[in-house]
Amino acid sequence: MSVNFHNSLPGVPHVESPFFARIFDESIAPETRRIAFELAVKGYAVLDFPDADFDQMAESVKQDLHSYYDFDGWRAEGHKAGISLRVQDAWAFDENVKRIACNEKILALLSQLYGRQAWPFQTLNFPVGTQQHFHTDSIHFSSSPERFMCGVWVAMEDIDETNGALVYFPGSHRWPIYTNEHIGKCIAELEGTKSQAIYEAMWRDLVEAHEAKPDYFHAKKGQALIWAANLMHGGTKQLDPQRTRWSQVTHYFFEDCAYYTPMMSDPFYGSIAFRTLKNIVTGEVIPNQVAGHRIPQRFIEATSPDQLQWKDEDNFDPALYLLANPDVAAAGVDPAHHYLQHGRKERRKLRP
Repeated sequence: MSVNFHNSLPGVPHVESPFFARIFDESIAPETRRIAFELAVKGYAVLDFPDADFDQMAESVKQDLHSYYDFDGWRAEGHKAGISLRVQDAWAFDENVKRIACNEKILALLSQLYGRQAWPFQTLNFPVGTQQHFHTDSIHFSSSPERFMCGVWVAMEDIDETNGALVYFPGSHRWPIYTNEHIGKCIAELEGTKSQAIYEAMWRDLVEAHEAKPDYFHAKKGQALIWAANLMHGGTKQLDPQRTRWSQVTHYFFEDCAYYTPMMSDPFYGSIAFRTLKNIVTGEVIPNQVAGHRIPQRFIEATSPDQLQWKDEDNFDPALYLLANPDVAAAGVDPAHHYLQHGRKERRKLRP
């Protein structure tokens, strides 16, 4: 990076910055520049996982996690249904899963690519192909400022078209991030289980509108793929259900951000699904922040999707409030005054 360069957009990841050429100038190591350029242009980059013991770790993970999966059930039903098998957050009990997630060279590389310290917050271990509809992680894991999230996928065995190659759409990471309001949904008012299925028609339309062409990753054991938060990606159909397709995904956030789930949030309806997450490296909870300042806990609690009591405030009924809170009724205090002074903070019910 140029010594005299001042980055006036610190809230944009380096690899997606309009100042990319000045940040990744000739002073940067060639391999880092290659990875940065591919992330900037395509939204993903391939590299060899930087640990000489990877093969040994991969075999240990396969052995240790094998009993966690219902292979027979998957081959009989799950494969046809287009679902997968996974164990989330095996880092908590498997040292090799944690070691892969916390690889120091990966952390240093990601921190340089994004301009903020990277930290791992989730692992997923797959013994077969994901068979997932193409999607963007930005609806599941997002930050403010946006795009400070990435994934690192690493192959624990050779992968080809028969055991579930990855599919992605190069350059799609540069498309706008579309959330609930863009697809005309208020998630707080939707009935039933919420899933990414509400986005899938839009994603298909986007791919068609952009005339985006898929690319496929037939990985060799030990190859890793870094992908940007908004890259459209998924898993192809596993053609041979008798084969395995072992892999590990680690998701990373970056320091000094707010972390939340857009698919479960309606910010201008008063609902933000903030995430409270641990740094896998240290075990410490990382605070939600805005430009170096912690977001007040009372705001995080007040905007929780489970705390939408404010919706009924315009129709506040003192009699119903007293029925819902018999201790207030017994105290003989004014119900409206009590709610404004105490009930809101205590998240009291407005009606029985």
